[in-house]
Amino acid sequence: MNASLRAALAGVRHHTGVVLPVYLTGADTALGSALLEDTVQALLLLVERPVAICLSVDGEQNGKEVAEDLARRHGVSVCCAPRNKGKLQALRLGVAQLGELPGLEYFAAVDADGDHFANELPNLVRAALHAGGEVLVLGRRRSLHRPMGFPRGEFEELADRVLLDALAFHAARIGAPLHLEYATSLEEVPDFHSGFKLFSRGAAQAAFLQEPQLCGVGEHAYYRHGVESVLTVEALLSGARLVCVNRSTFDEQPITMFGKLERCQLVADKMVWPCKRLGVPGEFVDQWLRNHIPRLLLGTLVPQGVEELRQVRRLVLQEFGIEPGEEKLARPLFV
Repeated sequence: MNASLRAALAGVRHHTGVVLPVYLTGADTALGSALLEDTVQALLLLVERPVAICLSVDGEQNGKEVAEDLARRHGVSVCCAPRNKGKLQALRLGVAQLGELPGLEYFAAVDADGDHFANELPNLVRAALHAGGEVLVLGRRRSLHRPMGFPRGEFEELADRVLLDALAFHAARIGAPLHLEYATSLEEVPDFHSGFKLFSRGAAQAAFLQEPQLCGVGEHAYYRHGVESVLTVEALLSGARLVCVNRSTFDEQPITMFGKLERCQLVADKMVWPCKRLGVPGEFVDQWLRNHIPRLLLGTLVPQGVEELRQVRRLVLQEFGIEPGEEKLARPLFV
């Protein structure tokens, strides 16, 4: 298959739809609006049809007027959920709307926080062309800590490691190998929770358009906290190959909602849903946490970092009906 730059640019220009989830609220509305327009203008340089860029607003009070103004001025499309439910709702609505456009072969989910650069989208499409078939391409951040800060970087590494364990467990259980040949040349654990993803049409159908499977967790865990886990797991369960491509980030994100969320619950939900979806027993999840928590530098922050890790473990095990028991987790004597 032709994976030249020319082919990739043509793939972006003629055959890629982009969904930007929009959630503008509070004191950051002006900055968020400016970053959204900057992202739209950058995408317009790449995409032939402005309507292939969809601004999907998560709740009418959270940026509908801003999105509609951008649509009037730039010709992009807009959809809006009546009430706020979470990023996954916005992405599902956006992909469903773009799916009605003829000629689209790829669907990109791109956060509109100013830290996801449109000029790197051709690299994701080029990697998809190289792999061929149904794919999920992750825009991998070279550092988790620098754009997001130390605690969040540590927690995302933990969630990524547990998700990789869960995927491997499921693959072994069903007797189908986990294909990582396009993913692990950059790092041993893929950046599953990156907000810059590209889906082939079949993978997008599985990730965004099938009936939601909450697997016993609440809507917050599914639609708001575990979004990236849901997209990754459903795409891979449909048979898509996982592909990773390096992408740039700022040294510090221009804007983020992370600090406004309950951090420990957020991190726990990132791990609970995929483990339930993939049929992992709670005892395995507990051991994976015991395996990975000691390697995190967050545990060297005493007492806050240690207590947050303990709380995340408590919340995860609670969802599996397991008492946390002894919370002084085993650590190696020497490093």
